[in-house]
Amino acid sequence: MTAKPFWETKTLAEMTADEWESLCDGCGRCCLHKLEDEETDEIYYTSVACRLLDTESCQCKDYPNRRDIVPECTVLTLKDVEHFHWLPETCAYRLISEKKPLFDWHPLVSGSCESIHQAGVSVKGWVHSENDIAQDDLEDYIIPHNMIS
Repeated sequence: MTAKPFWETKTLAEMTADEWESLCDGCGRCCLHKLEDEETDEIYYTSVACRLLDTESCQCKDYPNRRDIVPECTVLTLKDVEHFHWLPETCAYRLISEKKPLFDWHPLVSGSCESIHQAGVSVKGWVHSENDIAQDDLEDYIIPHNMIS
């Protein structure tokens, strides 16, 4: 009998730091700029990514130092679980917090870091770096909700 993988047997609170980090599927969606409608609190994703996101690999160019370089960088922590509703519906942190299974293309399930890109779930190839877009123009880059969920 094969033991179940950690993400099926542990809660987020029970995971080690390495297990927590491995939940990230590398989609790059957290790194997209988001706009919030102040009247409705609705979150709108844009196709503009943080300057540290490598838009081809969907990896942070300086992950260990990201908060020093980009102070507003989102760092997911256990204390934020109740706010994970803004994460894409495919995000492993959100799925586990909602007691749902990971998708077959998740690297922990597939065994390949490329499966997220092959499944078309990552932002690879269709986002712009914030270095190329004026902050005042972000509204022009809002993307349909179905591109994220």
